[in-house]
Order: sequence, then structure tokens, then C-alpha cells
Amino acid sequence: MRPDLLALAASLSARGERFALVTVVRREPPSSARAGDTALVTEAGGYHGWAGGGCTRETVVREAQRAMAEGEPRLLCLSPEMNAKPRPGMVALPMTCGSGGTVEIYVEPVLPVSRLVLFGETPAVEALARIGGAMGWRVERGAEASIKGAHVLVATMGDEDLEVLQKVLRGEPAYVGVIASRKRFEQVRETLIACGVPRAALERVAAPAGLDIGARTPEEIALSVMAQIVQRRKTGELKPVEAVDPICGMTVAVAGARHTAEVEGVAYYFCCAGCRTKFLQVRENR
Repeated sequence: MRPDLLALAASLSARGERFALVTVVRREPPSSARAGDTALVTEAGGYHGWAGGGCTRETVVREAQRAMAEGEPRLLCLSPEMNAKPRPGMVALPMTCGSGGTVEIYVEPVLPVSRLVLFGETPAVEALARIGGAMGWRVERGAEASIKGAHVLVATMGDEDLEVLQKVLRGEPAYVGVIASRKRFEQVRETLIACGVPRAALERVAAPAGLDIGARTPEEIALSVMAQIVQRRKTGELKPVEAVDPICGMTVAVAGARHTAEVEGVAYYFCCAGCRTKFLQVRENR
């Protein structure tokens, strides 16, 4: 791999950002790619390096973003012979380059270390810290921790719930759980809404945190919380790779989309400014 790509990969890893390494593993002429050609694709769709002609770049970027979203590697085969039966484990895609040829590309997502950010000093919090550490997660305590992309548990026992949750929900967490009774959290929820916190953000909060496994002890509660976090990760609460423009029906890549709108907590993506304007006008006239 080129030294500049290695340096970029190291920099992205240090910042905790997702990216994918793309490697050409096989080619048939007249494809311009060569076995061993490499590229790096960022989560936002940035493309660095070389893994074939420009006509394949959009496909490679889309599939790399899909691999990052799913957290699983992909083996691609771009070929003009789409009628051929694909080999097991291979994603068959059309080769759009006029020159033709076939190229097989391995896409490997590189994901940041999963993080647990914990607020509170209860026995359940301490048990969750031990479980997270045993699973190889990076465990951080609240206050100065970065919330973006983290899995957050709030267990301040009511002392700082409002202040902590306002900070957490502004920080774009992957998961927020609160150890509190439903009655207690409903009071907190109504107060936060009165303070201007969007209802959609509060709907994503798990309260009481954890799966219903009949947990009673601090260790069982911690286990139920970690199980819920894993469940939500596996069922794909990551942002979709693509969305459909609600006006014209075109498929839009979510990462790097220039024309977006959020209405009642739902994100919409558009192919152009015209579709976005028309959508907002229709919503206003309802």
C-alpha cells in the first residue's frame, strides 16, 4: 500500500473515523486496474488511491459505504458478463467502463473501537464497565468524554439526569440508555421537551435501559444493557447508505448528500435543491 494511504488510514483511525480499504485482487484485460492496486474510501465518500478507472469509482464508493454500514467485508466482481452465475460470497456488479474487462475487488471496512460512555457511580455502572472491557470496548467516564458515535448509559439516579441527557442528546450518540423507572423517566422526558429537546431524540432513549430478562442484581442489569446495545447494533441502527428522493424517486447517496431536510425528526434526502424546495412547500401546505 502507498505510504500516503497508510498515513491517511492511521490518521482516520486516531480520530475514530470509519473507512474502507479497497484492493484489486484479480483483473482480466482490458481493465486498467492491476492486481494489488489499492484505494481508501472514507465514510463521507472520499476516494483516495487507485482501484480502476473513474467509471467504476461510484460503484466502489457505494459498496465501500455499504460495507462500513454493515461492518462486513465484501468481494466485488465488476464484469460485463452479468449473465454468469456469481461465485458464492461474491457480489456481482456490472462493469460500466466502455473498455470492458473484469476486475475483482476486496473491500475491507475498518471500524473504530466501540466505546461505552458511562455517567454515574452505581454498582450496575461498574459491572457494565467490566463487561465492556472484557469485550474489548473502550470504556470512558462521562464529563469530558466525546459522545458522538458512543454508546451511553446514564445512571445518575436522578441527581443530574436533566443536565446529562441534554448534553448526551446533542452529541449524536449511537445509543442512549437510562437506568430509571418508566414513571421517573416520563417526568424527565416532559421536562426535557419543555426545555426544547426534540421529541424524536427522546424517542430513541432506552428507559429503563436493557432488555427485559428479569434482571435484578447489578450484574444482571449490566448484562441486559449490553445485550440491548449489541442487539441494536446488529439490527442496523446505522444510517442507510442510500435514500429515495420523495419528490422525483431518484436514489441519493446519504453520505455527503448536499440537499437534505429534517421534518418531525425524520431525515429526507434530495437529488437537487428544486426537489427539496418542492417537498418543503408541499409539507407547509398540508
